[in-house]
Amino acid sequence: MATYYDSITPAQKLLIEEAPVFFVASAAGDLSANPHGGGPVNVSPKGGVRLHVVDKNRVAYLDFGGSGNETARHSQTGGPCTVMVMSTTPDDAAVVRLYGHAKVFALDGYAYQEVFEEASDPERIGLAQRQVIEVTVEGTVTSCGYGVPVMEFRAQRTKLEHGRRYKG
Repeated sequence: MATYYDSITPAQKLLIEEAPVFFVASAAGDLSANPHGGGPVNVSPKGGVRLHVVDKNRVAYLDFGGSGNETARHSQTGGPCTVMVMSTTPDDAAVVRLYGHAKVFALDGYAYQEVFEEASDPERIGLAQRQVIEVTVEGTVTSCGYGVPVMEFRAQRTKLEHGRRYKG
C-alpha cells in the first residue's frame, strides 16, 4: 500500500541519494504556450550524476545534452513533473515518487554548482553539461517496489559506450 507525504522523508532522502539511476516524467502545462501542441508525456532515465536533495521540498539534477530537452520545454509551460527512484537491492524493495513542477537553471552561478561539478565528469560521460533541473516537490509517495527486479549497478556509461544500435 502506498504512503503519501507532504515532503521528502528521511527514509526517502536516503533512497534518493543512493539511487544511481532515476526517472523524470513531464508533460506540457499551458498548451497555448506550447508550439508543438499538447504532445505526449515524456519519460527519461537519468544517470551520470545522482539526484541531489536540496531540502525537504526540492531536488535537483545536472542535465546533460543528448536528449530532446522535453523536461525543460514542459517546465516553461507550467506542466507537472514526477521524479521516480527505486531500490534494486534484494533487502529493501521500495519505489519513491516525487510530484511537483520543474524549473531550469544555468549551471554557472547555480546555488549548488559545486556539488554537480565535483560529481560529474563530462569528459568521461561524453555529454555536455546542459543545465540544472530543479523540481519543487509538492508531495511524495512511497510504494512497495515488489515489481522492481533485483539488479546490481556496475558503472555509469562512458562516452566510449554510446552505442547507436537503436538510433537508426
